[in-house]
Amino acid sequence: MKVRNEMPAVGSCEVTQCAYNVSKNCHARAITVGDAQNPNCDTYLGIPQRSRETQRIAGVGACKVTGCKFNDDFECSAESILVGYRGTRINCLTFSK
Repeated sequence: MKVRNEMPAVGSCEVTQCAYNVSKNCHARAITVGDAQNPNCDTYLGIPQRSRETQRIAGVGACKVTGCKFNDDFECSAESILVGYRGTRINCLTFSK
């Protein structure tokens, strides 16, 4: 059985060393963002191997950043998000207080 949910898309990811990143697109099924305060990409996987799946675009499965205006009951309500660097951290750049 497959579970189908409407999720915001990961519109672009600048973290090219992530295993899920192929051509600046995230190809995980879904990502998880953050902890209670930081909008880190918890799905980041820094290994040299790349995902074989290149057709699927990732969605945002969960957001744990309670202080984000797009967080609605631990899920993202933005239309899409951008992932990239904020300093040295890999973050959801769509995060907004």
